[in-house]
Amino acid sequence: MIELTPGYSVSPQIALEDVQAAADAGITLVICTRPDAEVPPELSHRAMEEAARAAGMAFVYIPVTNESLTLEQVTQQAELLAEADGPVLAYCRSGTRCSIVWAMGKAGEMPVDEILATTAKAGYQLEGIRPTLETLAAQKG
Repeated sequence: MIELTPGYSVSPQIALEDVQAAADAGITLVICTRPDAEVPPELSHRAMEEAARAAGMAFVYIPVTNESLTLEQVTQQAELLAEADGPVLAYCRSGTRCSIVWAMGKAGEMPVDEILATTAKAGYQLEGIRPTLETLAAQKG
């Protein structure tokens, strides 16, 4: 798990055996942004949801691809983060998509430079989406 901000971490694909460790680390909500078409059946969102719920965590499936990312998905995740009653872990193949969704949700709330510095510090270089973040920030402002 890579902490982007207090209360929000991202991760590459987690395995079933990682779920209890996330719960033990205090995670209360797991968000899967990796579409089932990218993983074997044993790592499907349904299998991961069952494991998360068995470990006492909430679970939400928001399948995202770079080609199909929507503002609806960004808003859904932002709302989940705002309403979460504890730390959140979002995962995908590498953690990049989760970072992008978070960054887009923060546009207009945080300065774009700060958003990009936050993701860069965590190892996610998102400078390529700066124009998108600036447009979103302007629309929200």
